[in-house]
Amino acid sequence: MTETTTSRVATPSALAPWLARAPFVAILRGITPDEAVPVGEALWSAGWRIVEVPLNSPDAFVSIERLQRRFGDAILLGAGTVRRLHEVDALARLGARLMVCPHTDPALIAHAKASGLLALPGAATASECLSALDAGADALKLFPADMFSPAALAALRAVLPGSTAVLPVGGIRAERLTPWRAAGADGFGIGSALYRPGRSADEVARIAHRFNLAWNSP
Repeated sequence: MTETTTSRVATPSALAPWLARAPFVAILRGITPDEAVPVGEALWSAGWRIVEVPLNSPDAFVSIERLQRRFGDAILLGAGTVRRLHEVDALARLGARLMVCPHTDPALIAHAKASGLLALPGAATASECLSALDAGADALKLFPADMFSPAALAALRAVLPGSTAVLPVGGIRAERLTPWRAAGADGFGIGSALYRPGRSADEVARIAHRFNLAWNSP
């Protein structure tokens, strides 16, 4: 019997060029449209180039539209907590290019790819990781990372294609980057440690720089 080739064959992640600029996804959960551009400017000043507005934020699509208008293709912009196909369609209409979901839904991943978006689904087990890759995921969001350990990521790495980009998300702090990186993390999604409702753009910039320093520390 001839073994068939699947989408699990290792190919470079489409997210890799963006992660090379800054290895962080800014998760702006709870942000309002009026805050979106000032906070986006703060992240830009810190060198961050990937921004996610979770859809359980107030008027999330309005915030995405304003960020898209301000930054265009200069950032990789999208939505998080995506669960429905029509939400993917709305993202595509706005010109956003990233779909982030908290779970592994092959149909949602495939629809995002067919709509021209990069897909970053949540996965926590080997089964979920490989199902997500087979569906076309561009990278994996190890979620919720605060329920796991760097050792768990290292174990997953043993069965994933070598070029798979894996980003721990959930409970990530600047002082915790080093052990995750040693285990094979290619970047991180940073949520409440970076932004929470009411936090000023200046404070977001300071925190983003703190993460930059932690990443670049030996």
